Amino acid sequence: MMHEKSIFNPELFLASLTSLPGVYRMYGSDQQLLYVGKAKNLKKRLSSYFNKCKKSVKTQSMVEQIVDVHVTVTPSEAEALLLECRLIKDHHPKYNILMRDDKSYPYIILTKHPYPRLDIYRGMRHQQSEFFGPYPSVSAVKQVLNLLQKLFQLRACRDSFFNGRTRPCLQYQIQRCTAPCVKNIDQKEYEKNVEQTRLLLQGKSEIVLNNLMANMDLASQAHEYEQAALYRDMI
Repeated sequence: MMHEKSIFNPELFLASLTSLPGVYRMYGSDQQLLYVGKAKNLKKRLSSYFNKCKKSVKTQSMVEQIVDVHVTVTPSEAEALLLECRLIKDHHPKYNILMRDDKSYPYIILTKHPYPRLDIYRGMRHQQSEFFGPYPSVSAVKQVLNLLQKLFQLRACRDSFFNGRTRPCLQYQIQRCTAPCVKNIDQKEYEKNVEQTRLLLQGKSEIVLNNLMANMDLASQAHEYEQAALYRDMI
């Protein structure tokens, strides 16, 4: 005797949902993974799929195939983003590919160059540079870059601009860059700033703090009090 196919009940499902951030996975028949998404508010985001508002043809087609939805609650939207990226990479859900619209999450890029450039990046990652992220939004990247530029003053300009400089630009004047374009800083000294930036982006802030405190002590012992004050401010 054949069993009657269970029908997905959106109203019942939505009533049990949390408003916390997380990841949702939509399944079709035979447990085919249709789509993986992330949400700052799971209840609000998933409700948008099942309300009466007009949807794109692809979205409506996907919704009509849903027989089950699984959710995973995460501590933050950022962690939801990381989980979403991993699940899409591992499982290649059908509608994540069909509904992709060239939008990609932003990264921070550290280029391969004698004087590496630090900047925001979107697009396909390649082996010529180091990438840190992804970040949940452009504003999050800008906040991190703003801090790093104040601390370690790595250049953000493109190579074409960098190669054509004969004097420092405004970024040097406002203390956001050490002007490596005009050799205002030794390459080895610049590389030290690059390494501190790399450690901070890797989440190794304790190492960075210890390095800064050691430099402050050395400067103080050498009676270089202005330099020691700079390290103090960085800490």
